[in-house]
Amino acid sequence: MEKKSQPSNSRREFIKNTALGAAGFFIVPRFVLGGKGYVAPSDRLLIAGIGVGGKGESDIANFFKSGKADIAFLCDVDDRRAANSVKSFPKAKYYKDWREMLDKESKNFDAVSVSTPDHNHAAPALAAMQLGKHVYVQKPLTHDIYEARVLTEAAKRYNVVTQMGNQGSSGDGTRVMKEWFDAGLIGDVHTIYAWTDRPVWPQGIQWPSQKAEVPKGLDWNLWLGTAPYKDYVEKIVPFNWRGWWDYGTGALGDMGAHMLEVAFRVLDLRYASDVQASVGSVYVDEFKRGYFPESCPPSSHVTLTFPKTAKTKGPVTVHWMDGGIQPERPEELGPNEVFGDGGNGTLFIGTKGKMMCGTYGVNPRLLPTSRTKLTKVMRPSNNPNQPAREVEEVVYPYPGIKNPLPRVPGGAEGHYAQWVEAAIAGHGKKEVSSPFEVAGPLTELLLMANLAIRAADIRKPRENGNGFSFPGRGIKLVWDNANMKVTNFDDVNQYVRRTYRQGYNLNWT
Repeated sequence: MEKKSQPSNSRREFIKNTALGAAGFFIVPRFVLGGKGYVAPSDRLLIAGIGVGGKGESDIANFFKSGKADIAFLCDVDDRRAANSVKSFPKAKYYKDWREMLDKESKNFDAVSVSTPDHNHAAPALAAMQLGKHVYVQKPLTHDIYEARVLTEAAKRYNVVTQMGNQGSSGDGTRVMKEWFDAGLIGDVHTIYAWTDRPVWPQGIQWPSQKAEVPKGLDWNLWLGTAPYKDYVEKIVPFNWRGWWDYGTGALGDMGAHMLEVAFRVLDLRYASDVQASVGSVYVDEFKRGYFPESCPPSSHVTLTFPKTAKTKGPVTVHWMDGGIQPERPEELGPNEVFGDGGNGTLFIGTKGKMMCGTYGVNPRLLPTSRTKLTKVMRPSNNPNQPAREVEEVVYPYPGIKNPLPRVPGGAEGHYAQWVEAAIAGHGKKEVSSPFEVAGPLTELLLMANLAIRAADIRKPRENGNGFSFPGRGIKLVWDNANMKVTNFDDVNQYVRRTYRQGYNLNWT
């Protein structure tokens, strides 16, 4: 049965009557503690972090750094990974199971940050929204297409402030490229290439045959969460899970939300109509191709077609390449000029010109690069022992742009504070860069591309008993967006919505 939406407690009304020991403060009149710049507790966001090691550790640290948030609760299945966050926020109560935390503490926080592995994003995010909590979820938003659609619709239903953790969506570079396109500098865009040098973890390999002892402090059953049960093996936690379909979404899930968000914002893309893919092979012997359906392939090239939008004159073709594969260098790019940022990039091809950028939309360039108006600035080093250095940046706003887009204070690094401030203000009061209404369709793009990649490993016994056929290779998948299914190869639809393990569900109708 679907849980009904519960309106979030007003922070001001709640704090008038409650002492929040977990957050470490009591309500005191503003004039007693005040002073210019003081932020009263009633204007602070109380956050519960789910997954607080690794990326989750930096996420909650950045929320706190905004000066307007307190970390009230911590939740992680791995005590080792959570240790730094526990040390940084000693007053935050610690849980291992997010279900228990939400059940016991939902009245004591305003918002939830989810930074778990991909397969455990959707369930806690939806549960939090149904409790009226604002939600921040790391990229990719979900593991499955169905989950992405559910979270997109839930954001509309529950009137909470949402944000996906693709911080480049708050950067200046993405907005500069949108200004260039809107000003007609490259004409009508019909083709986009995005590429990455990832994976930087093993893919195209066999699942380890030797089970191992679960490390002390790790609750392996809770780590598996929604995924099917398997015995613990080494080198899955904390990083290499990304290359296994049960838990991760490969290079597309890891980098696609950064590289393809630019295309989404610039051209107002939404749902693709078809997709096709070719994948890298691993040979285990002479003329013997390995078959590792549990693992993402070592490399892939995916081609998606998007219908005409209000910003284009016709359909748009989007190419994705990973595993170090890159598109042909544009002829306008000099032989010694770096393509993208070297390992990653996005290239727009229009009827009047081209433009490119690096990861997160940084370092945007018109091609040839001599068209780009640059300015020299002093950029401080992240290392306090090193001096500032002079670098070239695009002039902001670009000369000739009549109506420059508003910038997010702090750029990509302001992505966290932007969500915190919007959540404090309340739904619909302040803009965020990657709300689920945008992040959901963007995530579906990535996961639809993965459908084509996974189709390559679907095999069937030949009728003559001589080996297997692979009917999903070399074909184009046609997508029925309304019904969330491939219409011409039903076998791949099993990956649109997976079955959760007992004890976990997505309460949605």
